[in-house]
Amino acid sequence: MPRREPRHFAQPSPAQADLAALEDPALLRRLLRAKDRMDAASHEAWPVRRLAEVSGVSAAHFARSFKRAFGVPPHRYLLTRRIEQATTLLRDTDLGITDIAFATGWESLGTFGRIFRDITGRSPGEMRIDARTHLSEPERVPACVLKAAQRPDLTIAVLEKRRRAADDTVEPSTREVS
Repeated sequence: MPRREPRHFAQPSPAQADLAALEDPALLRRLLRAKDRMDAASHEAWPVRRLAEVSGVSAAHFARSFKRAFGVPPHRYLLTRRIEQATTLLRDTDLGITDIAFATGWESLGTFGRIFRDITGRSPGEMRIDARTHLSEPERVPACVLKAAQRPDLTIAVLEKRRRAADDTVEPSTREVS
C-alpha cells in the first residue's frame, strides 16, 4: 500500500482572519451594538474593556475588529461623537461652554478646549460666534446632513495632528495603515 503524505493547510494571516471575522454577521451586530451604545451615551466613559463586554468579545479582538469595520479606533469614534454633540450645543443653545464640556463627557474644561481646537481648528467660543454669524437657514437642512457635513476628520490621532501643526519636520512616531 502506498504511503500517504500528510496534508498541510496554510494558516490564514492575521489580516485574512480579521477580514473573515468581519464577514461574520454576528460579530458585525455585536460591533454595531457597542457603537450604538456609544452614540446613545457619548457623555459616559467607554473604555475598550467596557465596549468589549457589551460586544461579548475580548478587548483586543474588539479594538481590532472595530477599527477594521468602521475605519477608526473606538476612542477616536467617541471623540468624533463628543465634538459633534458639542458643536451642535454651541450652535443651538445658550448653555455656557463649561456646561457643554461637562454635558458631552469631558472631565476638564481645559482638555475639552484643547482637543476641540485640535480637531476643529477653532476654540469653542470661536465656533459659537462663527456658527451664529453664519446662520444661513440651517432649519431647511436636515440635522443628519448638517452633522455629516460638520463631522470632524479624525483619520489621524489628535496628538499626531498637534505634532504636525507644531513642526512639519518631525517624523510621526508610528504610521497608520489604512
